[in-house]
Amino acid sequence: MDTFQVIVLALIQGLTEFLPISSSAHLILPAQLLGWEDQGLSFDVAVNTGSLCAVIIYFRRELWSMFKAWGGSIFKGEHNDESKLAWWIILATIPAVIVGFAAKDFIATHLRNIEVVATTTIVFGLLLWWADRMTSKGLTEFQVGWKKALIIGVAQAMALIPGTSRSGATITAALMLGLGREAAARFSFLMSVPISLGAAILVTKDLLSSGEVIDYQALTLGIVVSFLAAYACIHVFLKLVSRIGMTPFVVYRLALGALLCVFIFA
Repeated sequence: MDTFQVIVLALIQGLTEFLPISSSAHLILPAQLLGWEDQGLSFDVAVNTGSLCAVIIYFRRELWSMFKAWGGSIFKGEHNDESKLAWWIILATIPAVIVGFAAKDFIATHLRNIEVVATTTIVFGLLLWWADRMTSKGLTEFQVGWKKALIIGVAQAMALIPGTSRSGATITAALMLGLGREAAARFSFLMSVPISLGAAILVTKDLLSSGEVIDYQALTLGIVVSFLAAYACIHVFLKLVSRIGMTPFVVYRLALGALLCVFIFA
């Protein structure tokens, strides 16, 4: 890849990873519009690492507090809001891990196509619109509870279907369960840490056994651009989501789905 391709793809990954608009749908577009070849496994590892670092650094205080409280709940039997939140996030990660291992090959073989992505982009966009209109309780992430955490975890597992959007599915489920917009987003972002870390480890393992030639200069640039884009995206989204709601992202998803349909039927 040349420098322009690296920057564009890293920006796409960083900006769409945490917005409820589907990164997989967007990563299809450069190939469709510009005829670019697949960016390769090593680049996927790099940009995902950049996004993961962004969310870890942005929520470093919360994550550290949760980690300490979680350790205290195990070794000292001490339970507080942070330890409960940590356990809920662990619980919410389990469905995606199970589905990921069980259906990885099926998803890669049968669902990674533009028809599926176009459908899920539109359908889950409409579900996000409905959830945003119906939510009213305004619960915080510390009021989730294990049942709601498990349901949101199932939504995260469904997001393994390309075009669904991990953040979109989890925010939608959280809104349906009564969380406020910012709390739903924060819980979704915190949930991304263990699942993204696990995915990064697995993809890195695949990379090391693939024999793929690694362009370290391109990977470094991809990590930096993805990190900056993701960090800015998280910050701006959390600042604005309570005021603007999900409607702008719903409209965008519908427009994107329509554009993908044009490619399908053209």
